[in-house]
Amino acid sequence: MTVMTLEELAASTPPGTPWLGLDLGEKTIGVAASDATRMIASPLELVRKTKFTQDAEHVLKLMDARRASGLVIGLPLNMDGSEGPRAQSCRAFARNLQRLREVPVAFQDERLSTTAVERFLIDELDLTRKRRAGVVDRTAAAWILQGALDRLRDAGVR
Repeated sequence: MTVMTLEELAASTPPGTPWLGLDLGEKTIGVAASDATRMIASPLELVRKTKFTQDAEHVLKLMDARRASGLVIGLPLNMDGSEGPRAQSCRAFARNLQRLREVPVAFQDERLSTTAVERFLIDELDLTRKRRAGVVDRTAAAWILQGALDRLRDAGVR
């Protein structure tokens, strides 16, 4: 399985290729994409979960359409840094995805990402609960991916 650190992901993927970010929820998968320079992450799509194979194939099609060379998956750690059932589910998704296609994957700590996105959508954009429901997961995916990109940039990694 090609799960690596963010630094290893940056070193092993071709320059000038975007990455996708995933926020794996219980019912949906929020998807975000970076630009080719990996400076900016933008919300892309919300995938309603059905069966794993269909969900994974959809993610792989999005990667192909964007010519994305890697995935950053949000890892929902507990506040003490330990892994619970949701984190194990994210790791299982990555493992099972690798069975369909060898894809470079890195995990990014996503603690409080949904909370931060909800706060932003309420405070800055004044979105109603109904309108937030449609954008929170894909915006959380962008938040996760942007956090990974910023972390690499701050470390001087391209």
